[in-house]
Amino acid sequence: MPNKSNHQGLFISTFNVQNLTDYLLNDATLPSITPITTPYGQVIHQLLTSSNEQKLFSFIWTLPQAISETFAKLLQGEEVEFQKIMEEVIEFSHLVVKHAESVPYTFVASWILPGTYRGLGFNDLKYNTGIANCLLQMNLELSRQFASSNNIYLLDAQKWIEKSEGEAFNPKLWYMSKTPFSQNVFKAAAAELKSALMSLSGGTRKIIFLDLDDTLWGGIVGDIGWENLQLGGHHFAGEAFVDFQKNLKTLKNRGILLAIASKNDEETALGAIEKNPEMILTRNDFVDWEINWSDKSENIAKMLQRINLGSQSAVFIDDNPVERARVKEAFPEMLVPDWPKDSMNYSKALHHLTCFDTPFVTAEDMQRTQLYKAENKRNESRSSIQSIDDWISSLKTVVTIEPLTKENLQRSVQLLNKTNQMNLTTRRLSDAELEQWAREQNHSLWTFRVADKFGDSGLTGILSLQYDAAKAVIIDFLLSCRVMGRKVEELMLSHAVKFCKSKAIKLLEAQFIETPKNKPCREFFQTKSGFFFDENRNLFTWNCNELYPKINQIEIQEKMSDE
Repeated sequence: MPNKSNHQGLFISTFNVQNLTDYLLNDATLPSITPITTPYGQVIHQLLTSSNEQKLFSFIWTLPQAISETFAKLLQGEEVEFQKIMEEVIEFSHLVVKHAESVPYTFVASWILPGTYRGLGFNDLKYNTGIANCLLQMNLELSRQFASSNNIYLLDAQKWIEKSEGEAFNPKLWYMSKTPFSQNVFKAAAAELKSALMSLSGGTRKIIFLDLDDTLWGGIVGDIGWENLQLGGHHFAGEAFVDFQKNLKTLKNRGILLAIASKNDEETALGAIEKNPEMILTRNDFVDWEINWSDKSENIAKMLQRINLGSQSAVFIDDNPVERARVKEAFPEMLVPDWPKDSMNYSKALHHLTCFDTPFVTAEDMQRTQLYKAENKRNESRSSIQSIDDWISSLKTVVTIEPLTKENLQRSVQLLNKTNQMNLTTRRLSDAELEQWAREQNHSLWTFRVADKFGDSGLTGILSLQYDAAKAVIIDFLLSCRVMGRKVEELMLSHAVKFCKSKAIKLLEAQFIETPKNKPCREFFQTKSGFFFDENRNLFTWNCNELYPKINQIEIQEKMSDE
């Protein structure tokens, strides 16, 4: 397995990408990347022959005329068959798919037109005639060919051109060094590549803490009342605030949590959210809030504790630079972006944040706010019951156990790569890697879906074993923070012991690999699991001749066996 903390990547291109790799080497922002370059102009040869062992990813950036001979003829004004171009695109895509089998992640830059291209002018998008139209079809064909590959990501290079603000192409660089793009394009490409790697390794931010006055709306609601806020209507600033809220709502619908940290009177502020007809965000869109006159960093700390998230998962947005500085000082790992003074730039600033990027959106993501609100109800019910066992019994929890399937693969990979606190080994894998691992002989993997009277928490746990006739080793043991402490952890171990007994395996081991964030997992294994702890080896063991205590408070449903 590659060492994913190293972020080594193989760069394959039809042109000189030295400026890109130099920028990546000298960029201090995370994640760090160590580029390994190949001779440019030898893409097909590299795809056919490159050994990519111990590399985390490949990055393939080509010019379309260097891949498709027929497209190159089209650029020169020759009459060609578009179908022939598509055949060459498919041939290239097959090479990429084959290459991707040897690397966890493969990123492919989409094709863009040369900077000096004029073509047919206003008629260039004409179907099966214009070159721009042809290039659109080529990129769509690439997308279709990669659709069935779980570890190939087609990146939109046109966005990098747009972000260069008219400085994308430099003819002098091309003629002198075969570098077709300016540094601005390479910076945008590097930022997207880093964002993709951060997302795939579980670094996506999960929650945004928002101020209210002059952040979600214009004006101080306590001074002017909700009726007089700048929000919507026919005022340019009001429209900008509405668009900003719409963009936040889009993030919320993709699974990013929203919370309020505001110095305000709570009744007045919530009244504005409920009463102002121009509000896009409603109370139900916020997972939590602290609206009072206390220090915002203290309020954020309370909410993080209630939601059970770390500050490294959070973003704080506030128009006040003093408040931003205070929160940034209190939470060094929290992202506190500089925020524009002009509200008309709020949406642009939000779009520039790459920390919310994700390779896919699951059903659990779309329901995340409601899942956390249901968890708050569970915690409220807990306060009225004295015994922890009685409280867990009152939840009427049902845990559904099933093996890895095509239907739950994406969510399983997402959970594997995002879970930090209750995680035994913090192993990170791509879709293809996890699927391949689960298929291997003497490997078993189960997913755990948790539901109770307050709602369905979704797929929240993963347990995997590697075993032989004498011993089984827990490779993955992880559980979402939303369901920690409700005896699901014990149920997972009980399932592992039950499986070992069915195979006449005598010993079950759990090797704890410590990280800065998985202290809760260590505490569980030391104090609640019942496993014997060898402190010198950081190893937990269970003698499978002994039954694991039954978890009576939870109903178990097993959909199928993976045997």
